[in-house]
Amino acid sequence: MSSDPWGRVDETGTVYVRTADGEQVVGSWQAGSPDEALAYFERKYEGLVVEIGLLEKRVQTTDLSAKDAQVAIDHLREQVEAHHAVGDLDSLRARLDKLVESVEARREQRKVQRARQTDEARHAKEALVAEAEELAASDQWRAAGERLRSLVDTWKGLPRLDRKSDDELWHRFSHARSAFSKRRKAHFAQLDAQREEARRTKERLVAEAEGLSASTDWGPTAARYRDLMTEWKAAGRAQREHEDDLWNRFRGAQDVFFAARSSVFAERDAEQAENLKLKEELAGEAEKILPVTELKAARAAFRTINERWEAIGHVPRDARPRVEGRMHAVERAIQEAEEAEWRRTNPEARARAEGLTGQLQAAVDKLRGQIEQARAQGNNAKADKLEKELDGRQALLDQALKGLQEFGG
Repeated sequence: MSSDPWGRVDETGTVYVRTADGEQVVGSWQAGSPDEALAYFERKYEGLVVEIGLLEKRVQTTDLSAKDAQVAIDHLREQVEAHHAVGDLDSLRARLDKLVESVEARREQRKVQRARQTDEARHAKEALVAEAEELAASDQWRAAGERLRSLVDTWKGLPRLDRKSDDELWHRFSHARSAFSKRRKAHFAQLDAQREEARRTKERLVAEAEGLSASTDWGPTAARYRDLMTEWKAAGRAQREHEDDLWNRFRGAQDVFFAARSSVFAERDAEQAENLKLKEELAGEAEKILPVTELKAARAAFRTINERWEAIGHVPRDARPRVEGRMHAVERAIQEAEEAEWRRTNPEARARAEGLTGQLQAAVDKLRGQIEQARAQGNNAKADKLEKELDGRQALLDQALKGLQEFGG
């Protein structure tokens, strides 16, 4: 018979292990000496020690789920309770019991953590919904639209709540976004309708101006042209692709009429010389309007001067380009100021400019991140290629930013 502190082998080859509940049969050994039998089952025990140690480490240092940990514990406990090993099985039971306590403690901790995370996610989503509902009433179409898209990305990064709560909050969030989109669409549709109405009005004014261009009823026709100009300015701007062509036709018709009138009155040289003197004085008065610092006042001043100008009559033909050129220069400066003001206050053009700038900025930022990553990975060839692409995108961004400055920001 052979024995050690934790087991023995009797004369029949039966192997026993000592436990707190007494000796338990491990198995029967007929293949060799009793010492070999004990050594075999001691190795079995060491194997259990190693497995339990590994499981303890996984529970302590990894995110092993409580369910998977319990399955592993139960599996090891079955092996310990089977008594197919020689060693301190009671200490292994105690270690498994302690592991169960650790797993339960982690289960409770995770339960509390999940509850806290759910509560935080609920508050975060409620805050997103409140902000989205506030933005739904905004008229800052570009900024509010960008912010709503950002809120969607934030929402996607948050954990889900229970189905009912999550669906209710998402319904409110989605409704706010839809309301904003509907208002924005209606706003720009109204702008388009206004431009179309201006186009139709100016088409009518052009048609009348062209019809009057051959008139020889000099006084009334010139007065009507002044009225048409007033109506033109009151009509607002048409679509960009129509505005310049309509204006050229409108001014061209007036030029035809006034050129004919000048031809008829060419013999009035003395009167025209006096007219020239007066118009030169008015041109000088008009030039004092420049530079345009207050657009409304400049328009009013120029309109007053121009009305006096129109009332004076013609000047000698050879002097006309020079003196009228001075007035036209002032008029062009005011028109350019009007165009700049229109561009600056045009929400659609500003939105397009800002959208392009935002896209280019995002592309530049992304390329810079890819370059840094490539450098960090030692891929200098890829980084150099990306650097060339970055130069091109940066140039486009600089150009877009310069154009955006025309809108005042």
